Amino acid sequence: MKIFNYRLVIFMLSIIFGVVFSIPSFLQTDTGKKISLGLDLQGGLHMLLGVKTEEAVTSKIKSIATSIKYFSDDEDVLIDGLSIRNESVVFTVLDKDELPKVDEMLIKIKGLNVVKNGLDLKITLTEEETARTKDLAVSQAVETIRNRLDQFGLAEPTVIRQGPTDIVVQLPGIKTQADEKAARELISKPANLELMAVDEERADQVYTLSEGAAAEYGDIILEDTNNPNIKYLVKEIPILNGSQVIDAQVAFDQGNQPIINFTLNSSGARIFGDFTAKSVGKRLAVVLDGKVYSAPNIRERIGGGSGQISGGFTTIEAGNVAIALRSGALPASVELLEKRSVGPSLGADSIKASTIALVSGFLIVFIFMIVYYRRAGIIANVALVTNIFIIISVMAMFGATLTLPGMAGIVLTVGMAVDANVIIGERIRELLKQGVSIPKAIEDGYANAMRAILDANITTLLVAVILYAYGTGPIKGFAVTISIGILASMLTAILGTHGIYEALLPKISRDKDLRKWFGVNK
Repeated sequence: MKIFNYRLVIFMLSIIFGVVFSIPSFLQTDTGKKISLGLDLQGGLHMLLGVKTEEAVTSKIKSIATSIKYFSDDEDVLIDGLSIRNESVVFTVLDKDELPKVDEMLIKIKGLNVVKNGLDLKITLTEEETARTKDLAVSQAVETIRNRLDQFGLAEPTVIRQGPTDIVVQLPGIKTQADEKAARELISKPANLELMAVDEERADQVYTLSEGAAAEYGDIILEDTNNPNIKYLVKEIPILNGSQVIDAQVAFDQGNQPIINFTLNSSGARIFGDFTAKSVGKRLAVVLDGKVYSAPNIRERIGGGSGQISGGFTTIEAGNVAIALRSGALPASVELLEKRSVGPSLGADSIKASTIALVSGFLIVFIFMIVYYRRAGIIANVALVTNIFIIISVMAMFGATLTLPGMAGIVLTVGMAVDANVIIGERIRELLKQGVSIPKAIEDGYANAMRAILDANITTLLVAVILYAYGTGPIKGFAVTISIGILASMLTAILGTHGIYEALLPKISRDKDLRKWFGVNK
């Protein structure tokens, strides 16, 4: 019989794969893919954020008002008094013949309540749309924060929704106050970019008008980002907002000061071009998070859909703002409800305790298998060691995060991995005691054990899938580890050890020492 068989070749390739791709994780080399340690192992920052969903409703109303204004300008529909009052948009259509055209436009916007009083219109969101907007705001905030942290370069951040309005953020590796401050600013920055027209007719009254008086003209008063004593009177309804920004990059002006160049999508570019063409000689305020960064004069139509934000940024601030703009504005601001710093010493203690549990459990199983099953136990232990290498390698290749529950999963996998070999070994021993030949006992032993092994592993795998689908971060880590361990154990126990037995069968048959090979007294 040939020493090498397809089962043994696959098993040997699995050993090579496991050893090669687990080396960077075990030795923590500078090159190669490694397992990232979770918050509970390497320390970091845990935050609970609350999303102010009411602001998302206000933002939605403002967006509707912007759409109405652009429609009226684009279609030459004469309207008056367009403003936002108590989470509603109000305006008057000056020509009743244009009313059907306005109705047609409003029908295309879902979730609106439109109340008419002659030519006066009042638009609010339906209750269902309000609830949907709030729910969507939290979901969008989760995705936006995750995108920002990914672009910031933080490894394996955890951002998950908790309840109707809260978000849990875990940042492994955040250890210094400076890193914590930068991460918190990046997470909480709304990055709400708006291009707003300056009210040139009343601009000189900005220091004498109250907020209420400005609202009567459809205006709001905003401060300059660098000098709060400088104020601007701008139209409440913006020309454009950050949702139409598709790119933002840091650049430097002629004075070598950081600025942010932004690019608009096709719709935003068209609106921007049309507005600047009609507003030559007037000012356009570039507003970021309620502060005016600049208000340049429009000298000519600006095409191409690009612009810039300048305002005394530091290089780091400009980079963070650019990241926030690229990843999208938060639909509503977030507030810090809870913050916990996890020190690296706690992680070191967890790693030490888990390592002791893993090594001691492994050694006990290792020794038991040799004592009870003799050389068959050694074969099972080879599969067990290979199983651990494969788990580490697969997790490293997929960039998985190892958490404390994940380490518990590896410890549990040690027992689960040897379980299949125990079932196979017992089936072989039973047949040998009945006087069946060694080759037939091995083949029938694997065949008889297959159903029990598959049933146990498949049911456990299904539970792991459910845990991953519905669990939170640490539970997901446990589920991932168990799933990889189950699949690896089936490869090593069913395929690998069978290949070893096939290769050694001539020697086992010549020895005919069942006690030495299987621990059986015949």
